[in-house]
Amino acid sequence: MVSPQAGSKIEIKSYKHNGQLHRIWESSLVLKGTETEIIGANDKTQVIESDGRTWKTREPAICYFHSQYWFNIIGMIRRDGIYYYCNISSPFIYDDEALKYIDYDLDVKVYPDMTYDLLDEDEYAEHSKQMDYPNVLDRILHHNLEYLLSWIRQRKGPFSPEFIDQWYERFLTYR
Repeated sequence: MVSPQAGSKIEIKSYKHNGQLHRIWESSLVLKGTETEIIGANDKTQVIESDGRTWKTREPAICYFHSQYWFNIIGMIRRDGIYYYCNISSPFIYDDEALKYIDYDLDVKVYPDMTYDLLDEDEYAEHSKQMDYPNVLDRILHHNLEYLLSWIRQRKGPFSPEFIDQWYERFLTYR
C-alpha cells in the first residue's frame, strides 16, 4: 500500500455509504504517513461540500486517521483549549489522489474538559434506512463508537494531553 510522505500535502475526501462524495479538504500537511496511520495538520484550509458550497477552517487542527479503526479524530486548537471532532467512519485508504474514507454520520464532539456529546444519531438512523446499512456494519460502527469513547475517557491516543501539542509543534516547523 502507498503512504504519503511527511511534509507532503494531500487532499482528504469523505464519501457516503452509497459512494457519493460528501466533502473535500483541499490541502492537509502530512506530519506522519505510514500504511496504518496518517497524522495531518491544516489551518484555514478550503473545504468543498457536496453541493458545491465552500468554506475555510477557522483554526489549526491535527487530524488522526488509522487503517484499522472505524473513526477519525480532528483536534482543533482554539484559544480556550482543544476541541475534538470525531467522525465514525470507515478506516482510511490512501492512493496517489487523496486520503479517503466513508463518513457514517455519527459524530462525537469532545470539549477541553473531556466531556463529550454524541451527535447526529437521527441522521445515522435516516441514512441507515436510505442506504440499507447491513446489520454487521451497524455492529462494527457501534463497537468502534464504544472503543472511541473509551479512548476519550482514558485520554488515550490523540486524547492524551501531549498528543496535539507535540504534533502542532511539528506542524509549526513546516511553516
